[in-house]
Amino acid sequence: MKIDRFMKAALLGFAVAVTNAPTADAQTLRVLRGEASSTLNVPINRAVVVEAEAPFAELSIANPGIADISTLSDRTIYVLGRAPGRTTLTLLGPDGGLITNVEVQVTPDVAEFKERLRQILPGEPIEVRTANDGIVLSGTVSSIVKLDRALDLASRYAPGRVSNLMTVGGTQQVMLKVRFAEMQRSVSKQLQGGLIGTSIGTDGAVDLGLGAGEVLPGAFGNVELNLNPNTIGQLAAGLTIGDVELGVLLEALETKGMIRTLSEPNLTALSGQQAEFLAGGEYPIPVVDEDGGVKIEYKPFGVQLSFTPRVLDGDVINLQLKTAVSGLDPTVVTQNAGFSVNGFRRRETSTTVEMRDGESFAIAGLLEDDFQDLVGQVPWLGDIPVLGALFRSSEYERQQSELVIIVTPHLVTPTRGEALALPTDRVRPPTESELFLTGSTGSSTAPTEGAAGEVAKQDFSGSFGYVME
Repeated sequence: MKIDRFMKAALLGFAVAVTNAPTADAQTLRVLRGEASSTLNVPINRAVVVEAEAPFAELSIANPGIADISTLSDRTIYVLGRAPGRTTLTLLGPDGGLITNVEVQVTPDVAEFKERLRQILPGEPIEVRTANDGIVLSGTVSSIVKLDRALDLASRYAPGRVSNLMTVGGTQQVMLKVRFAEMQRSVSKQLQGGLIGTSIGTDGAVDLGLGAGEVLPGAFGNVELNLNPNTIGQLAAGLTIGDVELGVLLEALETKGMIRTLSEPNLTALSGQQAEFLAGGEYPIPVVDEDGGVKIEYKPFGVQLSFTPRVLDGDVINLQLKTAVSGLDPTVVTQNAGFSVNGFRRRETSTTVEMRDGESFAIAGLLEDDFQDLVGQVPWLGDIPVLGALFRSSEYERQQSELVIIVTPHLVTPTRGEALALPTDRVRPPTESELFLTGSTGSSTAPTEGAAGEVAKQDFSGSFGYVME
């Protein structure tokens, strides 16, 4: 027996010596593994009491900043969540052996968050999950306003760690109908007079001309008159008394004008996305660069529309829009780089409004009333009653302009292509008999309702416009 024990001790010593020998293949480190436990989920700022199956002698936590631990007994552990994250809890037995490693995951307190979410947004099917150290929201909400409220509430529990997988139900495409309506009318009146006399006596001729107008070529006997063949509304008369010849000139002119501008652009965009529209053209403008060369820049003009819709709760639509109507102004011409460049007349508005589906807002209105008059006369003679009109030139001009912009949003959904009509669908080319026998330029089945119907009722014949006093 003693020999057997001696042999066993010798063999054990030899094995230990071989194990501790500094060889390349020797195992110098052995990882101890205990029975794996399920992940322990601990809400942040909450405590969980864990009971071990076997008594332990020592325990430790890898990252005390994530979770704090304390022992209540040799089988019970108190775990407190401090910050979101993952760490490892290690339990050792009385003999120093490893019992188990427990993965501790500290997550945001979704239980309280779910309760607050049900109170603030009742009836919304929002699912709340935790992922790593954040919150994941999913489901379908009824409006983008409620989606924003859910995200704002979630950021209170997990700042910067919220994943949004929610979708918004209902119609989320908006068609914006914009109507530009502008009326311009002008009236101008002019009245000018002049008196010219000539006396032919034995001592020679004496000429006298008095008036506020410009002396232009013309003749009435020996009297020079202010006649202009390109002017409408002139009246000239002459009178001879002995050696005296008198000439009287009166010029009266009245002009009236009216301009009607109507544009109705329609544009559809997804909620939250910007859409732009331009119906017009681009005007080339020469610009001198730094090297003295001339390059061409293009300026857009016409009917311009840019808007960003946002569908809020229900059918409430928030609109951020910018509209403009511009065109060339032939009355303003400037010289740039040796070229004649026209000016632009532009009416523009930019605003934000909220309204419901189908409601309208007059977002802009402009009323202009310009008036000016000018009187030129011969001193003293122009103040004579009645006859003073012959020595006076009077001008009167008045211009009125009114611009209104009305917007109407609609929630829309796609439809089948067969349900949409084109403007060319209502007009077909004429047949040979219609063209040569009746002079018809096209056969039309004109619409009878809506704005298109109102335009279709009008034609190029008959009276139109305003009678201006």
